[in-house]
Order: sequence, then structure tokens, then C-alpha cells
Amino acid sequence: MILKGKAWRYGRNVDTDVIIPARYLNVSEPAELAKHCLEDLDPGFACGVHPGDIIVAEENFGSGSSREHAPVAIKAAGVSCVIAKSFARIFYRNAINIGLPILECPEAVEGIGLGDEVRVDLAGGRIENLATGAIFQAQPFPEFMRRLIDLGGLEEYVRERLGKE
Repeated sequence: MILKGKAWRYGRNVDTDVIIPARYLNVSEPAELAKHCLEDLDPGFACGVHPGDIIVAEENFGSGSSREHAPVAIKAAGVSCVIAKSFARIFYRNAINIGLPILECPEAVEGIGLGDEVRVDLAGGRIENLATGAIFQAQPFPEFMRRLIDLGGLEEYVRERLGKE
């Protein structure tokens, strides 16, 4: 799968309370969560993000509580991928479970600026900054994880697997 979009840059320790503030945890509709994604950190994000855009962040993205609301809000906002130097482990698992691709690649984070056009090849782990021509290599996902992401998350992946048996 090839993803392409504009980069939104954020710093380190962007926690789940910043991604989707706790005051919205009573909301379960993804489209409504998307309207409030990152609003306390970047008030223009929800109205400025376009389908396919990519979040690029420093270390420890998604730290804090284990709420699944955070990756759901990001995905529902239209973000196609998150690239960071590192992720909180529970956020990493939640993101994959809902079909949001996330890649750890410190070199790419250093080489991608706010607003740069970025292309990501999930199968190969290749990240390209189209603004500069720089190419970075992340660890590609194993086949089963790519399939899980392609299907939109764990629920659909399990349905497909059960249907084949």
C-alpha cells in the first residue's frame, strides 16, 4: 500500500490526552472524535487536515492512558500514517488493531518538515520526502500486519480469517 500526504509535525511526548482530550471520552462516534483531534495542541489541525495526510512526531508518541479513542480520532480525521521516533507500546498496538499504520523511523522524523509532501510504501517500509527527495527506511510490517491494516483493523482481519476456515 502506498500512502501520500502532507506532513503535520509535532514534538515529543504527545500523549493520548493531547490527541483526544478526556472531555470527549464519552463520545464513541469516530467522525465526532475527529473534530476534536489534537485541538488543545493544534487548534487548526481538525479543520486543516486532508485525507491521506501524515503525522510526524518525536519520541514517545501516544503515551499516557490506553484509550483506543486516540488512534481512532487520528484515523477518522483522515490521517493515513503516523511516523515517529518512538511510540508508547499500548498506542502502537491500539493503532495497528484499528488499522492505522504507524512507523518508527528517527531519520525520517529528522528529515521531514511541516507541510512537506511524504510518500510511504508500507510493504517496503520506504518513506520519501517528496519536497527534498530524501529517502528513509523504516522496518516494514510483516504480511499479516499489512493485511490487518489493509482490511481496516483487527475485527475485519479476524472475520476474514474465520471465513477462510
